Amino acid sequence: MKIYFFDVRRWWTVPLALLLLAVICWILGGTEVPVPAFLGGMVSTRLQYFTPLLVIGAILYCLERRLDAPERTAVVRVDRWDLGAVTAAVTLSHLLGFILGMDIPRNLMLLLAVALVVRRVSNEAAAGAVCLLLLLISASLGRAFHPSGKPAAEWWALTLYPSESLPAWTAALVLFGLGLLVSSRHESAARS
Repeated sequence: MKIYFFDVRRWWTVPLALLLLAVICWILGGTEVPVPAFLGGMVSTRLQYFTPLLVIGAILYCLERRLDAPERTAVVRVDRWDLGAVTAAVTLSHLLGFILGMDIPRNLMLLLAVALVVRRVSNEAAAGAVCLLLLLISASLGRAFHPSGKPAAEWWALTLYPSESLPAWTAALVLFGLGLLVSSRHESAARS
C-alpha cells in the first residue's frame, strides 16, 4: 500500500493542498475580488470562496494516477482505498474549517461531489472546469436580496449560503454521498 499512497496515487499532495488552502485563507482573510455579474455591473466575492478548488485539483490529480493492469488484478480493492482517501481529505478539511470557517469545507464537499459525478461521465480536467464554472455562476447569478434589503443567496446557489445554514449542509452531505456512490460504481465498472 505504500506504493499506492506515495508513488502511484501520490495522496501526499492532498494534505499539502489543504495546508496551502489554510495559508492562503489565513493570509488573505476577507480580501475580495471583483466578479462580473451577468445582469450587469460587478459583484465582489471573497478570495477564500475559490480556495476549495486547490484541494479538488489535488484530489482529481490523485484519482487520475493509476496503474490499470495491477489494479484490476489486485486482491485489495483499490477503489475502496480511493474512496477512503477522498473521505479522509474531506474530514481533514472539516478540521481546518474550525479555524477558517465552516463554509469552506461545506463548499469543498459540494464541489467535490460535482467533480466526482463529472469525472464519471467525462474526465478530471472537465470535472475541475465544471467546479470553477459552478463557483463563477453562483457568484454572478446566485445573489438575491430580502425585501428588507439584506443580501441573501438564491435557493440553488448553495456555495453562497452562510456557514450555519442547515439546508446547505444537508444538501452538501447528500450530494457528497451521491458523488461517492457514483464514483465507486465507476471504479467497480472499470475494474470489471
